[in-house]
Amino acid sequence: MKLLEYQAHQLFAEFNLPARKGVVVSSVVELEDLSKTHGCYPSVVKAQVHTGGRGKAGGVQVVSSPSELVDKGKRIFDLTIGEYKVKQLFIYSFIEIRREMYLSIMMDRSTKQPVLVFCPDGGMEINEIAEKSPEKIVKIQILPDSGIQKSQVRYLADYSEISEYTDKLYELICNLYTLFCERNCQLTEINPLAITDGDDFVCLDGKIDIDDNSIHKHILFEKWRDDAETNPLILDARSWKFLYIPVSEMGNIGVISNGSGMLMSSIDLIESSGMKVSSVLDLGGGATAERIGEAIRIMTQNSQTDLLFVNIFGGITRCDEVAQGIIEAVSRGYAPRKFVLRLEGTRKEEGINIAKGLSVPVAFAENLVDGVVRIKEMFEL
Repeated sequence: MKLLEYQAHQLFAEFNLPARKGVVVSSVVELEDLSKTHGCYPSVVKAQVHTGGRGKAGGVQVVSSPSELVDKGKRIFDLTIGEYKVKQLFIYSFIEIRREMYLSIMMDRSTKQPVLVFCPDGGMEINEIAEKSPEKIVKIQILPDSGIQKSQVRYLADYSEISEYTDKLYELICNLYTLFCERNCQLTEINPLAITDGDDFVCLDGKIDIDDNSIHKHILFEKWRDDAETNPLILDARSWKFLYIPVSEMGNIGVISNGSGMLMSSIDLIESSGMKVSSVLDLGGGATAERIGEAIRIMTQNSQTDLLFVNIFGGITRCDEVAQGIIEAVSRGYAPRKFVLRLEGTRKEEGINIAKGLSVPVAFAENLVDGVVRIKEMFEL
């Protein structure tokens, strides 16, 4: 999960990093209300989107008055940066700086260890620096047993000709590493990390990526994730601990299964056969009648879906429970035009017999490959 800049600053402050304190507005009305009380000028107004290049796209502006705040803020709200429409602005006081650097800690997948990345030059041109002057970028592996070493930071400070800031830089990097570890981050980036006219460090921008598998451990991250989600079916599915994924606006086949591997295999085989999947839902564990019924309900809210492929495989999964859940969902009015069922597990035959009582057309498959064949046949009826 990628955090927005203002969320990154909130975490920076929590871990004693020199974050920017500001105000977030989510509409022009909130922006106009803020202009009546905001008394700190000049200020910086920044678009909050999950992409880089905001400055070059006009998504970062300095304002010097309430009228400028409203005028430039409205212009930013009208922007689409990359593929993202601007929906929030982060506003904080402008600060004079005399140097910009780049600092990040990220997970190096090749070594399976964190790596500290530092460049004595930072800001908007960091990508160009990485391309044209890669020798400027220093990478230091962080050993989990020993963490950040003072000698490593001393090297970075000497390399950047800021040795007088070694102690401050060491404390800052240690705090950043603590954030990286305790909040299950894959990336913590400060760009630029600036030195002010008062000889202090300040985080002028922040980027944090969280390991999706750890989100359930952090209530705040779950809230941020749900607040950012606009698809009501995804949120509905999460409330049942399902994973709902829209696949194609051109699709008309929905897939329900218990496992991401089975879902991906189903999508691959269906689409390689010339058909299109509209959406998929991963049940996770516990394929009870209630959960199956709710899964059917969620999937049938997608009006594109004409056929549901329920592909359940599990040795201890009770197939009669699965079939009963389908029957109950259909009786409540949640049904596609057609079903293809692949049931494998305990009480398989009982489940098939129950499902034969469905009031909509249904075909039964012995395995995944056979299921794709049955889907084709159902559309040919």
